Amino acid sequence: MYDNMGEYSKALSSYERSLEILKTALPPNHPDLASSYNNIGNVYNNTGEYSKALSSHERSLEILKIALPPNHPDLAASYNNIGLVYNKMGEYSKALSSYERSLEIKKIAFPPNHPDLASSYNNIGIVYNNMGECSKALSSHERSLEILKIALPPNHPDLAASYNNIGLVYNKMGEYSKALSS
Repeated sequence: MYDNMGEYSKALSSYERSLEILKTALPPNHPDLASSYNNIGNVYNNTGEYSKALSSHERSLEILKIALPPNHPDLAASYNNIGLVYNKMGEYSKALSSYERSLEIKKIAFPPNHPDLASSYNNIGIVYNNMGECSKALSSHERSLEILKIALPPNHPDLAASYNNIGLVYNKMGEYSKALSS
C-alpha cells in the first residue's frame, strides 16, 4: 500500500523487513525472495536510485534463473524491469537488449496476441524512439497496436496510449499530419 501511495521510504522499509523474514524462512533461491528483490528494485526505480534498482532487479533475476524454467513469464517480467531501469538511465542499448530478451520469453510463454507481447513491443519502440531510430520505433509501436486491437476492447486505454506513442514518433519525424491523426 505504501508503494501505491507513493510513500516510498515506508514501502522500502516494509519490503526490506519482509525480505529479512523470508530469508530466514525460505531456501536462498525461493521465488518469493526474487519477488521481494523485485519490489525493492521498483521502489528504487521510482525514487531515481537506478544503481540500487538495477542491483535489486539483477538479484531477483539471478534467483529466478535458478528457481524457474527458462521460459517462465516471471523471467520475462524481470528482464523487462531491468530494461525499464536502463531506459531511465539513458543506457538504451542495454535497455533494448533486456526488452528483447523479455520479448523472446513472452513469445514462447504466451499466445501470439497476448497483451504482454504488445507491452514488450511498446517498450522496444520507446527505446528506439529515444535512440532516434524512428522507423524501428514506428514498426514496434505498430506491432504493439496490432496486438492490442485483437486482444482488447476498442475503447481500452492501452489502445489510446499506443496511438499516442505512434503519434510521438511521427512528430519526431516531422510528419505532423500523421502525428495528429494518431
